[in-house]
Amino acid sequence: MGSPFNPRTNITLASTCSLAALSLACGVGSAHAAEGSVATVMEEVEVTARKRAQAEKLQQVPVAATAYSGAQLEALQTEDLQSLAFKMPNVQLDDVGTVKSTANFTIRGLGVNSSIPSIDPTVGVFVDGMYLGINGGVVLDLFDLEGIEVLRGPQGLLFGRNVTGGAVLVKTAKPTEEFSSKLRLSTTDNRETNLAGAVSGQISENINGRLTAYYNDDAGWFENKYTGNDEYGASTTWFVRPSFSVDLGESAELLMRFEHGEVDSDGVPGQNRGDISQAIAASVGVTDWDNSGDSFEIAIDEEGWGARDWNQAVAEYNQDVAFGNGTVTNILAWREFESRGRADIDSLPLPLFHSGSVIDQSQVSNELRYSGRFGATSITSGVYWFSQDLTYLERREILGALADLAPPPYNALFPVVMTGGGLQEHEALGVFSQADIDLNESWVLTLGGRYSKEDKDAQIAAIVPGNGCTLDGCPAYEFNDTESWSAFTPKVGLQWNLSDSAQTYAVWTKGFRSGGYNMRNTAAGELPGPTDQEEQSSFEVGAKAEWLDGRLRTNLAVFHNSIEDMQREVNLADSGAAVVQLIRNTADATIRGAEFEMMAGLSDSLLLSMNLGYVDGDYDDVWLDISGDGVVDDTDLGLEIPRLAPWTYGVGLIHDLSLGSAGTLTSRVNFNHRDASPYTDNNAGMLSEVDMVDFSIGFAPLEGNYRLTLFGQNMLDEVSEGNDTQLPTRLQVSDALGVDLGPNSSFTPLNRGRVIGVKLNYDI
Repeated sequence: MGSPFNPRTNITLASTCSLAALSLACGVGSAHAAEGSVATVMEEVEVTARKRAQAEKLQQVPVAATAYSGAQLEALQTEDLQSLAFKMPNVQLDDVGTVKSTANFTIRGLGVNSSIPSIDPTVGVFVDGMYLGINGGVVLDLFDLEGIEVLRGPQGLLFGRNVTGGAVLVKTAKPTEEFSSKLRLSTTDNRETNLAGAVSGQISENINGRLTAYYNDDAGWFENKYTGNDEYGASTTWFVRPSFSVDLGESAELLMRFEHGEVDSDGVPGQNRGDISQAIAASVGVTDWDNSGDSFEIAIDEEGWGARDWNQAVAEYNQDVAFGNGTVTNILAWREFESRGRADIDSLPLPLFHSGSVIDQSQVSNELRYSGRFGATSITSGVYWFSQDLTYLERREILGALADLAPPPYNALFPVVMTGGGLQEHEALGVFSQADIDLNESWVLTLGGRYSKEDKDAQIAAIVPGNGCTLDGCPAYEFNDTESWSAFTPKVGLQWNLSDSAQTYAVWTKGFRSGGYNMRNTAAGELPGPTDQEEQSSFEVGAKAEWLDGRLRTNLAVFHNSIEDMQREVNLADSGAAVVQLIRNTADATIRGAEFEMMAGLSDSLLLSMNLGYVDGDYDDVWLDISGDGVVDDTDLGLEIPRLAPWTYGVGLIHDLSLGSAGTLTSRVNFNHRDASPYTDNNAGMLSEVDMVDFSIGFAPLEGNYRLTLFGQNMLDEVSEGNDTQLPTRLQVSDALGVDLGPNSSFTPLNRGRVIGVKLNYDI
């Protein structure tokens, strides 16, 4: 074991490439990197995990995190956050699939399994400092980024807003004074064509500008055996992002970012894996449908549609001040998001359970903070305010196939139409401060705390027949309620810097997740809330080090989390409503685990990376019938926590091959594994075990501004799911009228399988 090294030493390894995905991320440098990616990707990734005035080197921050630069994200073929879902230990960045672009992110076993927008996520997503207030509209296409940081563990002190699982920080590229432009063109074997570009430069003496434009035309990947459509799942996505930086003098700058985007798509590629689903399909002529867990085939009669659009603006003002040689930062942000769509939820070629939904959300937030240093102490303090208005409406059509079987006037009762939803006004306030105190040259003590208060005002109409609701609104809301939640969440940490290139740390902190309401209330006699707040106590010990003159880097973290009053959406099959979702405080639980990341330079032209994550969780006490068997007993206590995948691991290689005067050929291959995990609290719905293999082969000429890459994703053609919601064995509107769906009937939205493509990047 060699001695730690000076990080400024001229080494062949990019010293801050993300450990979890270095073999992918460092695989392609700039378009001018003909001399080889391993030797040229020297720029260190800097992170904002502690909200200091200046970004910090990832390896020097006592936080378990994975960070990617913009160039690394390009190399990873990152089209959206879900593209990173398998590339980090104990991290799942999944789209739930029920309503496209809806995040069901999980970090270290803490996540949600819901498409209901009134459920606050456990993993917060921040774009340019703006918190995204709902889980809808999060898994959207990405391009022209400065970087992404994924912080594991509760980040409630500095970031607030319910981030008990972790935080995902997305940073878009800033305007530059020097003129630059880039163009990206790609296409795949399933005819997904992408054209994107950005141009940046000086507009006037004090103003720089940047314009980013993105267009993606996806012809569809899935085959619908009922309609014969072998290009189901098509979508068109575009957005435009102008941004400006204004130099207000030597000590102040204003950065303004705007974005408008739209997505039009087919509905959900849902598969029904029920035991008699093939027989039901055969009754309408579909005799060659494979609905097994290894198949991507679907058979639905309504292909549905989806439409989403968003507008947002973020204004960031930075002012250097003499007080503590610090910086005052103010981030004012606004966003509105709209979603419309229809989907075939029964996932069968009969109109048994179809649904439509509407989401309208508008939010505004402001964060004012100060960061500076007083002698041996670094201080970050601030005030955060957030307000949003949310509308959610849902229409369910049950047993439409029975409409023609009933004589007049009874046929007017079928299909059974149920519409409901609600309105919610939501306001949050946070006050926070963190002090990092240098006790001596090696030891740093961290003390901090945050006070959070949240208020919600909800009006909800149950999703039942005959209440007069439509997807345009409800004439009345029978449930009206206002509730507040508050908490103080402290943090204590100790960092030991053994040398310039090695540290260990220990952190104890608490997390807070406010209570809320169920805007998808379908259970007769059940109130839609409010739930109590969820609280978490977390202890973590970690170590980061570089060895052998920088040729080897290892990161390790172990953690222990205790969760009180865990908030869950309990999915239960119901013969009348098809699926009932109860949002309740269900249990106390303990989650523990460990993470290990390693990067090694085997030679000047060969890199190896590895990552390993383990997480284990148990219920300590359960007081709700989460199993659905009618009683609360040891059966409930013995269930596994949803979306908790015990093992995640991966290994990757990257190789640079010099072609002399022609240029450099860079090859990479990466393997990542994630264990199976329950989707539903009763463990009836499961998410599959998945092995992901990706590769790329890229050529960059010695002289030239382009890079040509052949890439492949999910080369083993593995089936993975957004969710696996169980449907009832019999769907009925009365004892006399109904349809038998049989055992294991499900609504299982699928992710895509193998994709192979070619990409051209051209930079000026």
